Amino acid sequence: MKRALTPTEIEDVLRAHPEWQLKDGKLVHEWTFSDFPQAMAFVNQIATIAEDAGHHPDIDIRYNHVVLALVSHDAGGITERDAAMAGRITAELASHSSPYAAKS
Repeated sequence: MKRALTPTEIEDVLRAHPEWQLKDGKLVHEWTFSDFPQAMAFVNQIATIAEDAGHHPDIDIRYNHVVLALVSHDAGGITERDAAMAGRITAELASHSSPYAAKS
């Protein structure tokens, strides 16, 4: 089982990944798109990244609005795995000139 990060460690993660926020004990990022198909294309891209990493975010889709939340339920909080996944999602989307990278 992975160890949950301390509050100080979580603050360090948020400084390293300022596009993510702490909400309800999870790392959270929100995006808004022009329409539902664009939101779903984004979610499918996230699914590929998550499958490759073997770590899956909670995903909430509301028409053109997508919220990703990262937490390790087995550790009872945010872990290094969540921090790494947040960084990977951000980097992957930016490095592939994704139309979603600038949306938030």
